Amino acid sequence: MPGIVAIDLGSNTCRAIAYDCGTKTFGQEFERIVKTADRMHETGRIDDAAVERVIDALKETATLFRLGTVPYHAVTTAAMRMAENSTETLARIEKETGIRFDIIDADKEAFYTLTAVRARLGTLGLDAESLCMIDIGGGSTEVIFYQNGERVSESFPIGIVTVAQQCERPEDVRILVDRLLQPVRLFAASYYASGGRPAAFVTTAGTPTTIAAFLQGMTYNRYDSKRINGFALTKTDCAHALRDLLKLDEKMRSIYVGVGRETLIVAGVVIVEMFYELLGYDTSIVIDDGVREGVAIAYCEDRLQP
Repeated sequence: MPGIVAIDLGSNTCRAIAYDCGTKTFGQEFERIVKTADRMHETGRIDDAAVERVIDALKETATLFRLGTVPYHAVTTAAMRMAENSTETLARIEKETGIRFDIIDADKEAFYTLTAVRARLGTLGLDAESLCMIDIGGGSTEVIFYQNGERVSESFPIGIVTVAQQCERPEDVRILVDRLLQPVRLFAASYYASGGRPAAFVTTAGTPTTIAAFLQGMTYNRYDSKRINGFALTKTDCAHALRDLLKLDEKMRSIYVGVGRETLIVAGVVIVEMFYELLGYDTSIVIDDGVREGVAIAYCEDRLQP
């Protein structure tokens, strides 16, 4: 059975990975911070500098994975869903890289993320049947509940890029995010009232994985997903990580969190910490796998629709 290359162009990061459909194993992977949603809160558009960063990353992706000779499936999420110029942006990207993207809606994004997370939890021998999960991206956050084989999810306009670019201090982030979280509070309260609170809390995407890596002393260039998957991250850990990150200047911080994330990570940690408070958990299971892994798994299982 052939393999597939899955590409996920998010609001902050471009990620790609190879997957063997026969052995159900992941291979080569690629990640680049491209800040697709940079300044979108001001303009409502993907700006030219962001498009150039995306194109450069995708050209490297095409070469690395030999995309002309292997099948691929490329998806893009919140930034392209929201941008006024997404159609012309994706047309330019396809013209210059040969890579055609599908803009997926929030429901399909949640489906792919949950597919990947449940698969990874299974390999770790952890419960994958009763979950509350948050996927904090650059432009949006997906809150996903999964119990009794049923998924209930909602997307909210809370992203580390869009929030960070509106706030200068952690205190400002808390004020803004507290307001943005009001619909999340109503969504969670409604679900808990009817379905109860799931047993496990899972956090995925760049911010929680970066926090877990930082707490283990990993630099960005020495990131090891094997040490991230299954990491137990407490609310107190988040507070300690924020304190220690704020002690570093931006140059030193970038060594740990990556160039392009050095200012965003502060907002990201505050957002994660506030979700613990809102959802009523003290500890989460951190999972590195997300949309790109879910796309690959679903493609091989012929389950590209929720």
